[in-house]
Amino acid sequence: MPGNTFGKIFKITTFGESHGRGVGVVIDGCPSGIKISEKDIQAELDRRRPGQSQITTERKEEDQIKIFSGVFQGSTTGTPIMMIVENKDQRSSDYNNLKNLYRPSHADFTYEKKYGIRDFSGGGRASARETLARVAAGAIAKKYLREKLKIEILAYVEQIGNIKTDIDFNKITKKDIESNIVRCPDKKEAKKMIDFVNKLKKEGDSVGGVIRGVIKNAPIGLGEPVFDRLNADLGKSMLSINAVKGFDIGSGFEGIGMLGSEHNDQFFIDKNGKVKTKTNFSGGTQGGISNGENIYFRVAFKPVATISKEQLTVDKNGKVVKFKASGRHDPCVLPRAVPIVEAMAAITLMDHWLRKIVGDR
Repeated sequence: MPGNTFGKIFKITTFGESHGRGVGVVIDGCPSGIKISEKDIQAELDRRRPGQSQITTERKEEDQIKIFSGVFQGSTTGTPIMMIVENKDQRSSDYNNLKNLYRPSHADFTYEKKYGIRDFSGGGRASARETLARVAAGAIAKKYLREKLKIEILAYVEQIGNIKTDIDFNKITKKDIESNIVRCPDKKEAKKMIDFVNKLKKEGDSVGGVIRGVIKNAPIGLGEPVFDRLNADLGKSMLSINAVKGFDIGSGFEGIGMLGSEHNDQFFIDKNGKVKTKTNFSGGTQGGISNGENIYFRVAFKPVATISKEQLTVDKNGKVVKFKASGRHDPCVLPRAVPIVEAMAAITLMDHWLRKIVGDR
């Protein structure tokens, strides 16, 4: 099945299914000499793993990463890196009742019509469990970008349902984000979010929201004209994440309410003699190329499709049936999606940085 690879120089190819033997990733094009260990990658996977709090799925997976190739004596060798996590707590029998029907808002119908077959065990390849492979690859990219270029990539939950924080995203820290289980740096709003998600979990329902991403210290010149703009590739990377329905960068849709005289980011020379902009409505990119300002964006997630409330659907014979989901699922994916957003941002920037190096030679 095509469509499992992302990137042009720093390429990742993910593999595996939700209730198969495991999930993993192959990274090609990774520079040599990056100090990396399973412990480094595990720290990121632990932020994404299921069963980490009362507002996440009850599935218990330790998600222990194993590096099979591409790393020797603690450093990347420049050859393909293969990593895998074995599934330990899969319960494919929970999904036996799904083989003859299509769950509302899932990929069951489209996968079967496209390929003539589908893995009905937890959604198979369409499951969000695939994203752990992205987080593993993103851990390497984040480490390189942080150590070589001083780039910091942060994401946090900005909104769940109608509960929203207006905290200044330029001032947040990783410590702020990780201070609570919902990963919202605003403690007051975080408490409301947690209470709301717990309520929905008891009711068998779900909710969506918005994750804010911020990239600090990105160098000038990342991005290509015309179809490979940095903001376009960031959009593609985020929209490829399960349950994502929207992406905007900079002022985004809010910019339509501004005049050009208000929205334009005027240039000036700072005290160090560097060209800067007085505002940053462009979100750190102009003409699709990074300008040295903070890159900031929002990612909108729909409510989780799997809920335990009874709904109507159809089976393979076209008969209308009543359906109530079983199994273990998140009432809100956003807390566990924070490291996924960070990982895809890191992978995208890593690829564009390597493309810039090649182009500058």
